[in-house]
Amino acid sequence: MWISKIKINNFRNYNLQEINLNENINVFFGENAQGKTNIIESIFLCSMGKSFRAKKDKEMINLNSESAMVEIDYKKSDRDGKIKIELNNKKNVYVNGIKIKKLSELLGKINIVIFTPDDINIFKGGPQNRRRFLDIMISQLKPNYMYNLNLYLKTLEQRNNYLKQIKELKKDENMLDIWDEELTNYAINIYKYRNEFINKIKNKIKIIHGEITNNKEEIEIEYLSDCQKKEKYLELLKTRRKLDIIKGFTTKGIHRDDFLIYINKKQLDIYGSQGQHRTAILSLKLSELNIVYDEIGEFPILLLDDFMSELDSKRRNNFLEKIKNTQVIITCTEKIDIENKNILIYNVKDGKIFKDV
Repeated sequence: MWISKIKINNFRNYNLQEINLNENINVFFGENAQGKTNIIESIFLCSMGKSFRAKKDKEMINLNSESAMVEIDYKKSDRDGKIKIELNNKKNVYVNGIKIKKLSELLGKINIVIFTPDDINIFKGGPQNRRRFLDIMISQLKPNYMYNLNLYLKTLEQRNNYLKQIKELKKDENMLDIWDEELTNYAINIYKYRNEFINKIKNKIKIIHGEITNNKEEIEIEYLSDCQKKEKYLELLKTRRKLDIIKGFTTKGIHRDDFLIYINKKQLDIYGSQGQHRTAILSLKLSELNIVYDEIGEFPILLLDDFMSELDSKRRNNFLEKIKNTQVIITCTEKIDIENKNILIYNVKDGKIFKDV
């Protein structure tokens, strides 16, 4: 799988721009705030239907424009495709020229794995960062996962609203049985997906991390969830009902899931060094890369936003050797030395992209 062309218009700080890519390594270098990450964002948008950094779609539209467009041509082993996304008052998504009705129809067309400077917070930050990692990975491979997750979140919002009505308007709390049953059904489905993929990560990451650390470190993952069994989760909702009414929100559920990482039996977020955090993230993302390959028979596109600059030349080339069958799109502040002949290098300056010669 690889992207052959990106066309953007009035996207972030870009006007009309067309970028040709090769199927191996593509480097975009330039000073900060010139538009390098916007290229990564445009690819993510066409893969997931949303940005990895903007809360609202209108943030991606050029300040001097009322609409924006991103179009990507991609190739898979068995077919070619085109994704087009228009941003204006609403978002229109086209797959091979046909407008889709649901974002779930977009998922899985272009599979990606992304590294950003913020990824260190997957382990350092709160559980929402780890849930987001799982959501992005699983939804690309199992579009029905995102459908279930959205229904769960919608039901959760309705239950939370009713909890407030019980407290403020003295509504009948027995009506919560309806929400509890519905919430539980979606939660169990989501748990099954997450548990399946965490087990796949466990199998991959142990080997990969051992190779990266010369077997000096052993990595383990522990999945934490209240939703392993329907009967137990239903009972948990009932026993916490009074507390939920007092607080005005649902205190237990799949929206509170987490997973912990241990290095040599010590919890990473508490005892891990900066270097161990970076190595663990690298192992996690390489595991994701290989899981996608196992699922679809092709490597996903690897997006490296300001990641390679943190590695010296030797580590950089060793890393790229591990992913040599993958299309890689790299952003960095300086032109980097890569031992590879099949490489395209672009210089990014003030929203304009120039091929480096």
